[in-house]
Amino acid sequence: MDVRILSSRRRQKVWLDTQAGDIEPFRALVAQETNPADWPFAMGVEKNVLIYDWDTVNRLARNPDSRRELMAEWVEAFSTGPGVIVIRAAIADHSVIDRATEVFNEIVQAEKEAGKAAADHFAKPGANDRIWNALQKHALADPDNFARYYASDAIAMASEAWLGRGYQMTAQMNRVNPGGKAQVPHRDYHLGFMSPEQMQAYPGHIHAISPVLTLQGAVAHCDMPVESGPTLFLPYSQSFFEGYLAFGRPEFQAVFAERHVQLPLSKGDAVFFNPALMHGAGNNVSTDIWRMANLLQVSSAFGRAMETVDRDAMCRAVYPALLSARKSGSLNPDEITNAIAATAEGYAFPTNLDSDPPVGGLAPKTQNTMMTEALQAGMEPDAFAALVETEAAKRRA
Repeated sequence: MDVRILSSRRRQKVWLDTQAGDIEPFRALVAQETNPADWPFAMGVEKNVLIYDWDTVNRLARNPDSRRELMAEWVEAFSTGPGVIVIRAAIADHSVIDRATEVFNEIVQAEKEAGKAAADHFAKPGANDRIWNALQKHALADPDNFARYYASDAIAMASEAWLGRGYQMTAQMNRVNPGGKAQVPHRDYHLGFMSPEQMQAYPGHIHAISPVLTLQGAVAHCDMPVESGPTLFLPYSQSFFEGYLAFGRPEFQAVFAERHVQLPLSKGDAVFFNPALMHGAGNNVSTDIWRMANLLQVSSAFGRAMETVDRDAMCRAVYPALLSARKSGSLNPDEITNAIAATAEGYAFPTNLDSDPPVGGLAPKTQNTMMTEALQAGMEPDAFAALVETEAAKRRA
């Protein structure tokens, strides 16, 4: 094979562009039908979504072998199956749900009185009420209720099935009020929180592994009929390799509009899904339903560096040297970029989204970007050090 052809094919395979992914294979993929016979532990299939009941989950959870068999079924459901499961009555004790709802309402009210307005990643500001880091706030506000809530086998087993032991739980309460508008259909964290231009900086194998680093879930805190706007899903779409770059394009959004499914949920039900599944919260066209869900975003234990590094201190120390090198020309712009990459934090998360919200995008500005912009502006070292401290304070919970 010609060397140029070989190199071009490799580049196209590894470095996806904004037009990656063809619509016809996508149409065929999401036209699949879920066969109940393939999922023996499910109580049924509704609109292509696998439905499980808590009695079965609870019974199977008590035996190590059957527990793993059920979790293995869920892994296939998330990976090559429809990509989404519903567990009816995952938290069967409504007193636990109701008390957590009270806690969330109190937090929302307190944050509003303090002037906070938490925006959504994929919906217009003001369309809903959101609590960032609801996990920590819930635990501090009512530790007993928190413990009873997260004692749920359904939450633990779904998380362990997809991510293994040592998973890291986070949660954000979302309440879509009457008249609240739908989210733009999307994929989720990690790559799903980037612009198409940012996604192109990551090779194809990272597009492949991003979905296995997190699991998305939600616990219904009230009955959610369709008119209240429960989440819309496009089963099987998680298997479309180029989806992170493709799903924002009009032709893919049109397929979602045509083929999405939407299931009503009851208080205490839980839904879990592959973060690569195309989805989005629906319109709340009701006049009297404040649709509240506790959104669970569970991360792999492996999403961490080996060593703790004080990058704030490194940035303060290295910045004067880079500023001097830039002024003197002893390092060219590419070399400065390389040095920044080894010095500053290049990822926006984790952060405190109350004090460090996304501005003009889906994620806050990274330390890498902040350092680059400061150098380009010729910011003095003392001013940059103060900026580092200010930004560090914003990230703290």
